[in-house]
Amino acid sequence: MIRYILKRLGISLLILVLGSFLMFILTINSGDPLEEFRESNAPNVENLKAQRIAHMGLDKPWYQRYWEWLSGVGKCFTGSCDLGQDIKGRAVNSLVVQAAASTLKLVILATILAIVIGIVLGILTAIRQYSGFDYAVTFMAFVFFSLPVFWAAVLLKHYAAIEFNNWIVEARFSTAQIIGISLVLSLIIAAALGGAWKRRLISFAIMAVVFAGALWYFSSVQWLRRPMLGIPLFAVVVLAAGVFVLFVTSGPKNIRVRNAVALTTVLTIIGYAVTRGLLMSDPSNLKLFLCFAAGIAIAVASGALLGGFSRKQAITSSLIVAVIASLVALADLMLSNWNAYLTQQPRPIPTIGSATPNFDSTYWGHFIDAATHLFLPTIVLTLIGIAGYTRYTRASMLDVLNQDYIRTARSKGVSERKVITRHAFRNSLIPLATIVAFDFAALIGGAVITETVFGWSGMGAMFREGLAAVDPPPVMAFYLVTGSAAVLMNLVADIAYAFLDPRIAR
Repeated sequence: MIRYILKRLGISLLILVLGSFLMFILTINSGDPLEEFRESNAPNVENLKAQRIAHMGLDKPWYQRYWEWLSGVGKCFTGSCDLGQDIKGRAVNSLVVQAAASTLKLVILATILAIVIGIVLGILTAIRQYSGFDYAVTFMAFVFFSLPVFWAAVLLKHYAAIEFNNWIVEARFSTAQIIGISLVLSLIIAAALGGAWKRRLISFAIMAVVFAGALWYFSSVQWLRRPMLGIPLFAVVVLAAGVFVLFVTSGPKNIRVRNAVALTTVLTIIGYAVTRGLLMSDPSNLKLFLCFAAGIAIAVASGALLGGFSRKQAITSSLIVAVIASLVALADLMLSNWNAYLTQQPRPIPTIGSATPNFDSTYWGHFIDAATHLFLPTIVLTLIGIAGYTRYTRASMLDVLNQDYIRTARSKGVSERKVITRHAFRNSLIPLATIVAFDFAALIGGAVITETVFGWSGMGAMFREGLAAVDPPPVMAFYLVTGSAAVLMNLVADIAYAFLDPRIAR
């Protein structure tokens, strides 16, 4: 395995160097960095022009300029990177750090959401092939896949920000809205559940009543202005998550896994009940991280102690429950501080920027402010990603489900849940590993349009500004980050191949 990884890494580094050479040549020949001085009538234009030439090294041969940049990159291996200065004299090192941190906020969350939702929808559509649910999801996937990014972003800015900010003042649903939302959500759930028409109609009717009642209650008490889950609802959600994870992964008959999941669920509920007051009154990043780490430790310990021969499955199921519980707890803490945030920000969903300038608030106020700024651009990137993951997962799952070993497993009486989760899903992940790796690398530098529409100063903005000014250092820094990400994710994909199918690494 080590030899396989080193071989792939060496090839990737060679490609990265050759690509940097090509990128540098294309950049310096894409325009004239002195164009603004050509038609200038300023008395000191020649002096400014000379300064620009000296600063950018335009009097040197192109290969010398490239070698100086490559030498600066080589210093990264000794911990002293030197990516040069941009056309305005700013250190590119600091620009890259700020831009990469800004872009990663978008990319990581959008990629995770797109992967999880897309894979789940892909599996469901493969299982329900040629059903109404399959046709509906396929249609929406093609719509999202072909959706112009700038158009989707503008629509979201209008309806999910401007219109929502107008609506949140009263936070009340009209009768027509309650009926419409209830019918749409009920129809989606009934289609996803599948089964006979009678079962679907019953599910649709029950869900419609439940959703209508919930929306009426939320509207009556203006819950969306003063939302909160609290310990009781938190416990109900985590218990439901534990039951769902248990049924999906190992089934309720596996007593060892069931006990491990039950212990994890109970301990996370108790732990949150004990720490909630502290996290509300005196929060910090360190305390949130320690609580999350404690939840992970509880899950691993529960699975290891109670898992027995199913230890690996018990740990995995317990970890999923712990992660879900952590996310629900974070949502509860944010919702509990939402009303206080509304008093400072009456229009809570922003349409531009990554943070509110000069915003003076509490820890949770700043936390919610950062989350609301992430909301719209993350939705845009997630919708586009979901479309691709859904189609690839569906195609991969259908290909695996038609294999002989799947028919053999079914003929032996293996339950359909085990056939899907243990046999089909793992083998369908092999082609998906490639898609996930390269999509993540592409999103790091490919969110140029999204960042532009939402005024997000990330890697895309740095690349666009550098290319417009014919300024190689920012463009090459963009290539270095995105190219390295592509190489790294390609390596991760190769390792994932070897893990999913050990024959590949031979």
